[in-house]
Amino acid sequence: MQPFSDLKNNISFEDFKTEVLNDYKIAVMSRECSLLGRREVLTGKAKFGIFGDGKEIPQLAMAKAFVKGDWRSGYYRDQTFMMAIGELNMEQFFAGLYANTNLELEPMSAGRQMGGHFVTHSLDDNGNWKDLTKQYNSSADISPTAAQMPRLLGLAQASKIFRNVDGINTNKFSKNGNEVAWGTIGNASTSEGLFFETINAAGVLQVPMVISVWDDEYGISVHAKHQTTKENISEILKGFQRDNDNKGYEILRVKGWDYANLIETYQEAGAIAREEHVPVLIHVTELTQPQGHSTSGSHERYKSAERLAWEVEHDCNAKMRDWIIESNIATNEALTEIERGIKRDVRVAKKNAWTRFLKPIQKEQHELITILKQVASSSANGVFISKLKDSLETISEPTRKDILSHARKALRYTIGETNPEKKHLGDWINTVFDNSQPKFSSHLYSETNYSNTLIKEVKPTYDENAYQVDGRIILRDNFDNIFSNIPEALVFGEDTGNIGDVNQGLEGLQEKHGELRVADTGIREATIVGQGIGMALRGLRPIAEIQYLDYILYALQIISDDLATTHYRTKGKQKAPLIIRTRGHRLEGIWHSGSQMGALLNLVQGVNVLVPRNMTKAAGFYNTLLQGDDPAIVIECLNGYRLKEKMPNNLNDIKTPIGVVETIKEGTDITIVSYGSTLRIVEQVAKELITVGIDIEIIDAQSLLPFDLNHDIVKSIEKTNRVMIIDEDIPGGASAYILNQILNTQNAYQYLDSQPKTLTAKAHRPAYGNDGDYFSKPSAEDIFEAIYSVMHELSPNDFPKLR
Repeated sequence: MQPFSDLKNNISFEDFKTEVLNDYKIAVMSRECSLLGRREVLTGKAKFGIFGDGKEIPQLAMAKAFVKGDWRSGYYRDQTFMMAIGELNMEQFFAGLYANTNLELEPMSAGRQMGGHFVTHSLDDNGNWKDLTKQYNSSADISPTAAQMPRLLGLAQASKIFRNVDGINTNKFSKNGNEVAWGTIGNASTSEGLFFETINAAGVLQVPMVISVWDDEYGISVHAKHQTTKENISEILKGFQRDNDNKGYEILRVKGWDYANLIETYQEAGAIAREEHVPVLIHVTELTQPQGHSTSGSHERYKSAERLAWEVEHDCNAKMRDWIIESNIATNEALTEIERGIKRDVRVAKKNAWTRFLKPIQKEQHELITILKQVASSSANGVFISKLKDSLETISEPTRKDILSHARKALRYTIGETNPEKKHLGDWINTVFDNSQPKFSSHLYSETNYSNTLIKEVKPTYDENAYQVDGRIILRDNFDNIFSNIPEALVFGEDTGNIGDVNQGLEGLQEKHGELRVADTGIREATIVGQGIGMALRGLRPIAEIQYLDYILYALQIISDDLATTHYRTKGKQKAPLIIRTRGHRLEGIWHSGSQMGALLNLVQGVNVLVPRNMTKAAGFYNTLLQGDDPAIVIECLNGYRLKEKMPNNLNDIKTPIGVVETIKEGTDITIVSYGSTLRIVEQVAKELITVGIDIEIIDAQSLLPFDLNHDIVKSIEKTNRVMIIDEDIPGGASAYILNQILNTQNAYQYLDSQPKTLTAKAHRPAYGNDGDYFSKPSAEDIFEAIYSVMHELSPNDFPKLR
């Protein structure tokens, strides 16, 4: 779709009529999809529905200002927009509602997200970038309110980077940074902190972003008077309005049913953002929500009769219809005929989508019925199996759950029997699982040749007389190499730019590489991560710095709900290979203890979590990650920046492998698994244990997500027959995760002669000071005594009780 032609010039009345009527057809089609969609939920064919009815006309206006190369970051009511740009048709709308797992039929998420969540495909089947400048682009929607906002900031900032940083190959990603990032949000969701954080950051950065606030006066059942000061988001944001002396926003207001003014407003907003790189906020007022918030309830429960009557009168589709008739563009009769035809088309599309969804499932149903007949004829419990077969036959519209449940229950009746029919049933169940499980579970991480785990290790090498330097120097020089050789790479965060980060790992790099590539940000962790997600979606290689691991909690929702699920929820059609750089472990005090690993591991599946023990290892991780396409969090050791390390002579080439452990000391008595700063204490204690006759094997986990893909730890336990995990997270945190991996994934229990042990910090946050650290986290003495205790249980005579 091209930008809308000037309504007053350069267009004949006949062409104008054609364009207007085409818009009206899209609006009616979208509304009819919403109406039928709700019915499909209420009749049980679909699980849940949330639709874009009442927002059709402003979305048409937005679509006319949206050009190829632009990006959308929206929320779950933008179906009309997606239809208007040609990226969603009627059958696809219903395929999403039914959760069809066929990506060709349901290109938004292959059934992984509920309807109303939209995306376009940035990658081909091999994980290669498509030409994003030649297509309309939508980042993958998520449900958490306002969580689309941080990503929107990054999508807009990418245009600023493409326009102002030399050397980047922009062929598939940008045309001189002219792309606009378009965001949408409901008025109630502007109450979220993520909205305000993003609004402030975009005003500071001055990026080409247009944010539309769809204002229908309600947030679910709660009126705007409980949501927004003055009940008016644009009123309270007036301080952001730019003027002759100050940069800021252009703030525009328009009624959501006023077709002509909406088009003019969106054309103006697009031009300002695209040409001047100024953010724009459009407050779209007097919108309605004809079916209420969702299929979970009715808006008649909380809206007055007067409000409901007002919504009927001000319905945007009805208002546009009246305007078309008043403007002599079409008659009532002509519009009625158009509406009837569209309703027929939508019903046909719904039926076709349901048929295509159901057909492969019914095929499996018929296969199983035939198999159950055969099994029943050969089983002593044939009468019970026949009842299951009869039950399955009565289900006219089965789910895969229905089918597999019947098959697995039937298999129970054949326990103890050996015949071809039983084997056939078991094989059939296995085949269905093999074919079906990936439809729901694939692409948590990259499955292409760009997977981080496929990047081969390159070990550091050293000159014979290699000099010792502070660990931070290794990081600094490695980052310098990265920014010198990878134009798409950039880093940003609190204190990252001017002073070169709080630990000087970026010392002098802003002066050398410029303020856009080594940048300071405000204190706003969620949008720091959002900047990274958006820029990574557009082909840049951002490194988002979170000053301390503790502060990552501010951004954890964005990391968990957005970054970690991007590849999964698009079934491999979008990627955001963001690197989050942070530091943690072993700093004293409640608020900078930096060891809440268990929380991360359980909330960021889909992101690599890497815990290098020194800065050489950390440098290798950054080099590896910049060649792969999975996102990652790298947690540097806070007390390692000033520790001395040998300077490698191949710093540029070092690559630390992802998902691979390293045995840093071989031993015979017990396998010790640790990581990060705690590992250095374990190494110290190993020397002390030797003096009492205990020889431990030390394994550095290095990578927690993924963990020990080669199962090297179980090979160690097969030799030592004992294992202890030592870390400074709370009890049941990362140590429990590691132990589960070792026992249940690697099946190490079969080699154990002693109870597997964990040694962790206390359940509370660490107290301040040296003594606080000593009594809060595992000390050298704690580690010595814990390992000694295991050996005492094994041989009390050789290792008498200590205390």
